[in-house]
Amino acid sequence: MAARRAYTTHPLVLRRVTVRRVHDVTPRMRRIVLCGDQLGAFTRDGIEHPAFAAPGFDDHVKLILASDGDVRAALPAQLPHGIEWTPAENRLTRDYTPRRVDPAAGEFDLDFVTHGDGPAAAWARAAREGDELWFVGPKSSLRLPARPDWILLAGDETALPAIGRFLDERPVDAPAHILVTVADDTARQKLALREGDTIRWVLAEPGDATALEAAVRALPLPAGDGYAWAAAESRALLPVRRYLGRECGLPKERLNITGYWHREEPAAPTGAEDPAATGEHARVPSPVPWLVVRASLRLGLLDAVADTPGLPLDALATRLDVPAPNLGVLLGPLAAHGVVVGDHDGLRLGPAGEELLDDHARDEYAGHEAELLLSLAELAPALRGGGSPWQRASGATLHGTVAGDAERYGELVEECEQLVFLLNGLAADPLWAGVGTCLLTGPGSAAVVAALDDAGRRPRLRIAEDEVPAATLRTRVPAPERIDWTGGPADLAVAAKALAHRTDDEAEALLTRLASWAPTVVLVEASRPDGLSPHAAEASLHAYAATGSPLRDSTAIAALAHRTGWHVARLIPLGWGTEATVLHRT
Repeated sequence: MAARRAYTTHPLVLRRVTVRRVHDVTPRMRRIVLCGDQLGAFTRDGIEHPAFAAPGFDDHVKLILASDGDVRAALPAQLPHGIEWTPAENRLTRDYTPRRVDPAAGEFDLDFVTHGDGPAAAWARAAREGDELWFVGPKSSLRLPARPDWILLAGDETALPAIGRFLDERPVDAPAHILVTVADDTARQKLALREGDTIRWVLAEPGDATALEAAVRALPLPAGDGYAWAAAESRALLPVRRYLGRECGLPKERLNITGYWHREEPAAPTGAEDPAATGEHARVPSPVPWLVVRASLRLGLLDAVADTPGLPLDALATRLDVPAPNLGVLLGPLAAHGVVVGDHDGLRLGPAGEELLDDHARDEYAGHEAELLLSLAELAPALRGGGSPWQRASGATLHGTVAGDAERYGELVEECEQLVFLLNGLAADPLWAGVGTCLLTGPGSAAVVAALDDAGRRPRLRIAEDEVPAATLRTRVPAPERIDWTGGPADLAVAAKALAHRTDDEAEALLTRLASWAPTVVLVEASRPDGLSPHAAEASLHAYAATGSPLRDSTAIAALAHRTGWHVARLIPLGWGTEATVLHRT
């Protein structure tokens, strides 16, 4: 049986609200009460949208601001069932937690820490009745365990809205143990505590990782099956995550650690010359630190130091079965980049090392994404002679590799988990009318099953995959026992991210195979870069490394369809650069 999904998704809608009231909860926290017709169900540009829903205590809405004040130019495009983040150089976005939601009054509250220089804090300080604010979300709500024995809620001042809302609404009936670091005693708030709850306020500067970790360590965890939630500055949470997860042994499904903000690095001293401005010392960054971090993760060095802080180099070398002099060559680069601190007599993780304990952070260095980057060593010969860099580097296509490797295919499935936030448009489409049986293929199949469940659609499901991918998907889909795990006739086939790891020849072979099973096929693929991604400029290169083709836009996908006897009936935009292409047999 697959694990229960940890969140509930919501439709993504762009909404405009105005300020109804402003008051200061404390000298450091300002509450803005927002209202507007678009908090209810409404229609804009002929598209009907549901009422605003934010049922979770730590839900996030994404505020849309503008560096030049022109907010209208910064707004994303609203799709019938989603958001497309079109390019906008002036766009600034910040995530905030609704402190209170009152559908009957048509309003909700946002709390802002006003002692900061960020654009949202500046907006809050200047906010007056009638001012407008645009936002999107929330995209999902956290599902808590049904009956935890206790819950820990920890964080800094930015976590207070979520903590306060939890205590007001009590989504689970369990004793709550509260820990909050504040920069000043005036930041303390009156919270709705019950008998059995505890609370501890700790004075600390914003982003002080040492103070937050020490306070969490000093808090005795009760017996039983608990749940820990923490929110604060991202780096300050890294040692907290390590302590609760590694040392206390809380499983992932009972641990939610979220970076609410990022501390900015200090600016260069006045008078310092900017190499990028002069061009004198500007250069492309060296790959050496990346390769050293990759080697350290593959050897298990960072995990060993995390598990035993202060470990001498000789003991570390023995544990890793690597000669100490050889291991020593890594220490200089690791120390220079803050991955480790200390010396041969005792090593500890530095801030960058703590960050690499997070599974998503290390994927860049040691997972499928890293292997794809390494294949770019063959980029020049691939560009000149054809074929994908992956195939030239490994001797097999990426599809051929992942089809026999459960771990690699599992990484593709994890990457596709975000699809569930985009598939509302597909699940709501009229094409499902009369569909009794649906055939699924591709690593995004689990996300499609979840989206159909959320939409209340219950066609008979088949999944057509090779043996290893099918076994991997069995562990990820809800209720796998209801699915027929063999290919066969269906009214509709959905290939979810099935082309993204296939060459053109392999993609054509799949489309030809699907033609024997279904009269209509839907291809769910990214057809352009995600406008919010900091790596948008590299999207086409990553696609080329995997398949030997640039990121396939709608024209390229239509060409593949035409060559295999399909024609494009229409496109369903899903958002974030992703489209569903509906194909019919010619």
